[in-house]
Amino acid sequence: MTAPTIPTRTLNDGATQPAIGFGTYLLNGSAGVGDMVSAIKVGYRLLDSAFNYENEGAVGEAIRQSGIPRAELRVTSKLPGRHQHFKEAIATVEESLYRAQLDYYDQYLIHWPNPSKGLYVEAWTALIEAQKKGLIRSIGVCNFLPEHLEKIIAETGVTPAVNQVELHPYFPQAEQRAFDKAHGILTQSWSPLGRASHMLQDPVLKTVATRVGKTIAQVILRWHVQLGAVPLPKATAAPRQTENLSVFDFELSPQDMEQIATLARPDGRTFGQDPATYEEF
Repeated sequence: MTAPTIPTRTLNDGATQPAIGFGTYLLNGSAGVGDMVSAIKVGYRLLDSAFNYENEGAVGEAIRQSGIPRAELRVTSKLPGRHQHFKEAIATVEESLYRAQLDYYDQYLIHWPNPSKGLYVEAWTALIEAQKKGLIRSIGVCNFLPEHLEKIIAETGVTPAVNQVELHPYFPQAEQRAFDKAHGILTQSWSPLGRASHMLQDPVLKTVATRVGKTIAQVILRWHVQLGAVPLPKATAAPRQTENLSVFDFELSPQDMEQIATLARPDGRTFGQDPATYEEF
């Protein structure tokens, strides 16, 4: 089977990444390795992990088993909230590399700002230092609101390459995406399919999917691409992995996009994880 050609996006630091990635949350142990190897073999080249997923070792093993050269892959991990102090953050990046048995991460992100702790600027300076040491190619953040981004940029002069946020048709994050774009920050989408909730049975999405001759999941992922975001879907079965990857051979019309826009909710977060108050450790 020939892997599909995936467009690439260029980050503000000059690095590139595929326009769609593979989420690895809850993919652990040998079963998780098998699922990730399958994803790589069907064509995914961006793997998204985190220290707190406790599967960085499985990610590294999947890379080795896949037979795909390391240089062709983009691998992401994330700094947990409990290690945002400078020295702890540096050690955590190193530990992440030891777990995966990798020489570097393509992207390393602060997982959550945890604003009540007041340490996210310190954590950001640690990632800047880790990048200088060659441990990380690109540095970024997750779940940062405009106020958090403004603070780290103002205090360090370094703009994140990526901001990974919850993003799906029920929570399209128009203001956040606009802020990211204005600052040259690429928006990545976690939970791009609404964590496979009832969104996959939504009648509006079903109508669009029927019209374009695609599945609802494909329509949602294509919607992300056309918004300029990079979705990170997760799937364990190879047919579903392939389906989720096959979103570059069709286009949603402006009318389709407008119809999907009607699904937006004032706060459509799946589990109410508002970065202004949510704490992750």
